[in-house]
Amino acid sequence: MDILSWPMIFTLMAKQFWPVWVALVVTFALSIRFKRRLGLYGKLFDSPIGMAGFAIVMFWVFTAFFADMIITYDPLAQLGSVKNPVPGTPVAGAEPGQFPWFLLGGDHLARDVFSRMVMGARSVLVIAPAATTFAFLVGITLGLPAGYFGGKLDTVLSFLANLVLAFPVILLFYLLVTPEIRNTGIPIYLAAILFLIPIAFFVVLFNSRFHTNPPKRNIYVGATLVIGLWAYSGLAFNADPLGVWGMAPNLLNVFVSVVFVNAPTVFRIVRGIVMDIKSRDYVAAAQTRGEQAWYVMLWEILPNARGPLIVDYCLRIGYTTILLGTLGFFGLGVTPESPDWGSTINAGRKLLSMIPHPAVVPALALMSLVLGLNLLADGLREESMKD
Repeated sequence: MDILSWPMIFTLMAKQFWPVWVALVVTFALSIRFKRRLGLYGKLFDSPIGMAGFAIVMFWVFTAFFADMIITYDPLAQLGSVKNPVPGTPVAGAEPGQFPWFLLGGDHLARDVFSRMVMGARSVLVIAPAATTFAFLVGITLGLPAGYFGGKLDTVLSFLANLVLAFPVILLFYLLVTPEIRNTGIPIYLAAILFLIPIAFFVVLFNSRFHTNPPKRNIYVGATLVIGLWAYSGLAFNADPLGVWGMAPNLLNVFVSVVFVNAPTVFRIVRGIVMDIKSRDYVAAAQTRGEQAWYVMLWEILPNARGPLIVDYCLRIGYTTILLGTLGFFGLGVTPESPDWGSTINAGRKLLSMIPHPAVVPALALMSLVLGLNLLADGLREESMKD
């Protein structure tokens, strides 16, 4: 078989992504049809920039979800002895029924670059949004009382946040995942503290909302404690007796590092917003009704701060994606053989001037995802300002 031309390569790739195209069409059709009932998300479809960003982000989300259907080969499989085959090269010894080409070429171990790019999206989109969500829960839980109460609590929490922010982000991130730091057990201690904060957030959230209805409050708080502590035992200490929750040591280090690095910035944003909003009339009205402080913070102030926080959430996932790529580039990612984009870029950079495709393909994928997140954040900012 001859080497494929680029038009043929793009045609075959488009066919491999058919589940993604179907999912995008269904998502956009339903979203546009019911956009007037979907709040800020629905308004996003009035913004061309927001729609473009949403399309790019959802392309990669659906790619990660349908990765097993899209890939042409196992991303870890070595397909012959030819190193760095160029895009469109036939796979030597491909059996009947197997995909016969390296669509985007192969790397130095003859692993399929296309399949590694697709599966790499799953690695990024599992870690980045989850870790960013944890960071936001930590930042919100600490930022709300700091901005609302002020005083010594604000001083202590702000000092600790500034202490973390004083370090260069990349350097701090690099230090937290090095083997020497891992061996001290510091990531596990940080996980033990940081992973408790989201549980406390939801307990306080439900207790403040349903404190006048004890039966409902007990159900929500009890369910939160049971599920939360169950997940906590598995995620923080890998001690889930049922084996449902768990995190590999390398993944735990990366996850905790993302939360630890991002939470202080979220804290500062939330604190500033709360200090501005707490003087509004509706907050004074809630205080006059005799509402508890946490009710005012969680059910009066926080909903009215959602616009800036949603925008920052999207941007922060993009920053986290870049950080994960940087860690992978330095060989400090999830696992050395992982197809995550940073590791793949690092593996292909040595021959970049002669054989660019092993490094350029994941670099373009990383760039497009971050671009989509930035465009999505711009669209959300534009629409949230109209409220």
